[in-house]
Amino acid sequence: MEVIRGKQTLVIDNNQFDHLISGHQNVLIDIGTGDGYFVRHSAAKTPDRLVIGVDACRGNLGDNSRKAPQNALFVIANALNLPGELTNLADRVTINFPWGSLLSGLLTCDAALISGLFRIMRLQASLEISLNGGALAEQGWSLEEGAERIFRVLKESGLRLNRPPMPLAARELHSYPSTWAKRLAFGRDPHGKFLQGHKN
Repeated sequence: MEVIRGKQTLVIDNNQFDHLISGHQNVLIDIGTGDGYFVRHSAAKTPDRLVIGVDACRGNLGDNSRKAPQNALFVIANALNLPGELTNLADRVTINFPWGSLLSGLLTCDAALISGLFRIMRLQASLEISLNGGALAEQGWSLEEGAERIFRVLKESGLRLNRPPMPLAARELHSYPSTWAKRLAFGRDPHGKFLQGHKN
């Protein structure tokens, strides 16, 4: 499994990874982690938890992966082909403001993406997805319709969702520990949607 820390990338084997995760009962995995700020912030706030960011683009991860605490790990991988080492590992999975193939996979119920998300989640693990209207508009969906579509995809895939998509207004976006959320909060249309469900 390829990981990055600052400018250095390396491949860690199963034994190295097992040693890394030992001592951490809780694991958060952030899919499509972008510049890695959310992972860096979350790891600093919860030092007893291992926080793993996954993204296919290593170019954006240098700064935050270098500054992140030791309980943060940045994995170079495609969300549609998540590493086997992550299987049954996460008690919490986050997807913050997806776009491109990740968002498209959620909207179209891409089998590789959905099965991969379920595979890395423990029983009762939570899946949290934050959406923004601009990315959905690029896919041909309004914020409301896109959020409802993803809600249905996840529910029909077996995720337990207790409430419909919740609104994210400027106040929530401004306080959310994500570079993209803060850009949205100060943009022309500071609104988003939040979905949360649990694996049965």
